[in-house]
Amino acid sequence: MASTLQPLLDSQNGGPTEGDDLSIRVDHIVEDGRHDEPSPRNSADLDKYHQHYSDRAPWLRAAVLGANDGLVSVASIMLGVSGGSKDKHTLILSGVSALVAGAMSMAAGEYISVASQRDTEQADVDKERAAQNSGPQIRQQELDELAQIYVERGLTERLAREVAVALTEKDAVRAHARDELGIDMDDLVSPWQAAVSSLVCFAIGGAVPLLSAVFLTDPKIRIIVVSIASTFALLLFGAIGAWLGGAHRVKAAFRVLLGGWIAFALTYGVGKLFGESAA
Repeated sequence: MASTLQPLLDSQNGGPTEGDDLSIRVDHIVEDGRHDEPSPRNSADLDKYHQHYSDRAPWLRAAVLGANDGLVSVASIMLGVSGGSKDKHTLILSGVSALVAGAMSMAAGEYISVASQRDTEQADVDKERAAQNSGPQIRQQELDELAQIYVERGLTERLAREVAVALTEKDAVRAHARDELGIDMDDLVSPWQAAVSSLVCFAIGGAVPLLSAVFLTDPKIRIIVVSIASTFALLLFGAIGAWLGGAHRVKAAFRVLLGGWIAFALTYGVGKLFGESAA
């Protein structure tokens, strides 16, 4: 009955407004979605659709990768040295050197990379700020660019301009930085934080093979223990990384393990080859 009377009511009131049309389209989208999947029964069910894997502690995923890098690097070097020498002091010295050098290299590289990226982003933000201070003609061009971005994302020209005007009045530089440049001015990474995080994570991963060998005297047992400890650590790091990224944990863990084993085997073989040649 209501659906039958609606056209008559619209005609008496001058027809549906743009807001009514938008409301109808939204209701249509929601109704279509209800046929595709069951509705969430409570707020907990609804929250799980809003929790995206890409938002799940990005720094923690980077930490797992850094620890895995430290583990593979230090364990590979230690196994390579074990292949060419049975001296415990030489093995431990090589492990410590690999850990310190790798951690410092990771920290320096991360600092330079993040600092360069931040400098570039800041330069782009300053350029947008200068454009906003260059007079009404340039500001109008910037406003047109922002509105066009929203049109390309699916808004009507009228709605896109309304959004662009509203955001420009609130903070023009921030709006252009986010939607035109893809820069979140509230989430600029600190180079020092990235450097320290990389250093610590690499050191944690590298400590696994080093600590597993430091108290053992028999060369063969050292190789076995380092290999076993590194294997379990590789599986753990791979599973954690997969969990954080929403991937299949078993497949990811064995993929990481395979890469680590290849590195171990190659470095051990090279150490064995050159050790026998030197002898």
